[in-house]
Amino acid sequence: MATTLVHDAHRHIGLLPAYPFYGGPPVHPDSSARGTVAELLADLDAEGTERALVIPNYGVPDPAVSFSFNELVLEAVAKDDRISCGLWCSPRPQDTELNATALALAAEKGVKVLKTSFLLGGRADDEACRPQLDRIFDTAREHGLVVHVHTSSGGASDIDTVGSLVERYGDDVKIHLVHLGGGVSAHIKLIGSRLFDWIEAGKQVYTDTSWAVGFAPRWLVKEIERRGIGHDRLLFASDEPWGDHAGELARLRAAAGDGELGDMILRRNFDSLYG
Repeated sequence: MATTLVHDAHRHIGLLPAYPFYGGPPVHPDSSARGTVAELLADLDAEGTERALVIPNYGVPDPAVSFSFNELVLEAVAKDDRISCGLWCSPRPQDTELNATALALAAEKGVKVLKTSFLLGGRADDEACRPQLDRIFDTAREHGLVVHVHTSSGGASDIDTVGSLVERYGDDVKIHLVHLGGGVSAHIKLIGSRLFDWIEAGKQVYTDTSWAVGFAPRWLVKEIERRGIGHDRLLFASDEPWGDHAGELARLRAAAGDGELGDMILRRNFDSLYG
């Protein structure tokens, strides 16, 4: 298993401007961010990443910056067959025109994902966001795309709020909850019951263990084995440049082992979801 090439289901491209997060000086916390396709491909070569799902970088409170990277991910797809991509979309009503431009690209070669997040504004349970969320999920349904949704503890990205998207849209749209809920409380909620309850209810829900707290990947793999379901719903993702490819891979390999389940998580589930 140590020599097997892996498939990365979630990483980013694009250089963000420095920003004074949390009242501090302007900084670039995503220090390994890549601004060109050539740099991205060099990273894949160095890592031994056989295939990758590449999404626009985001994090500064200006969605227009991330929307601008949609052309960059399409450029990456055009340059290398290892790359599939996701398009940045926003749930915010004030981004309606930017969304229309992004969603018009949904049928382009290599597009497999629509990515949205509430980190830059909006909430899954805000009726003002409902029209844009409906458009995002309607487009995903029409084109057979997966919707990636950021999760993190507290606020608008908490699993208690974001989980409503699974309830609302998950019957006929595949939803990838990035970061396994994003934090200890969410890990316990998802692994303890909620993820498996959704699977048993027929919801098309997927996840990855990027950013996951140490106990979570081990426990999730044990629960998959114990329950006999979910083996096809977990994917490896580095979340570079916000995650750490080497660390994320080592942790998930240790949890999943070198048998069939490990191969599914590190490679085959990506193939099944993205072709």
